[in-house]
Amino acid sequence: MGGLKVYGSVISTNTQRVVACLFEKGLDFEFVPINLDADEQKKEYFLNNLNPFGQVPVFEDGDLKLFESRGITKYIAHEYGDKGTELIERDTKKKAIVGTWIEVKAHQFESPATKLAWELAYKPIFGMTTDDAVVAAESEELRKVLDVYEKRLEKNKYLGGDTFTLADLNHAPNLHFLVGTSAKDLFKSRPHVSAWCDELLARPSWKKVAELQKAHA
Repeated sequence: MGGLKVYGSVISTNTQRVVACLFEKGLDFEFVPINLDADEQKKEYFLNNLNPFGQVPVFEDGDLKLFESRGITKYIAHEYGDKGTELIERDTKKKAIVGTWIEVKAHQFESPATKLAWELAYKPIFGMTTDDAVVAAESEELRKVLDVYEKRLEKNKYLGGDTFTLADLNHAPNLHFLVGTSAKDLFKSRPHVSAWCDELLARPSWKKVAELQKAHA
């Protein structure tokens, strides 16, 4: 299973998503740390050979190079479908439902969750001042999304149905940062969302992501 590489940063939620997917699949890979503080992802070599947009992560499988984390996880889930956790549905209708919730994550959850994580988790790390007005506005947006999630998870154990899939895995990086901040009440106050969140972050794959973070801190 040689030839798998991930170029990225352990503080990048997009990198974490890809790494978590590889761990779910039980695949061996080489992690190549990219120093975002030094703008390594903006250097000529990176732009010309890995990602012309100067972003992480980049994934290599032999002579195949991919960027954009959700596309990478879809490739891994399909190409290595017989390994580890299934992560996708084979039935056409179930596949469509999982695909819908992957899009929900990207277009409904992602924006407020990312902005909140920046204000509440990242800014303190970098010694920056949190903008309370942004926190209030984005908390309200995320609250609306999580109300929908709560109703969905009242009827289904996971967002895509009865099994853990990419629709769930894609949320783990944002959840990891947010539950360690004052935003945790948004999740804890919704029992089904809270149980779902706890399960995602307790998965062995996510614990391995945390170990990788420590190793490359």
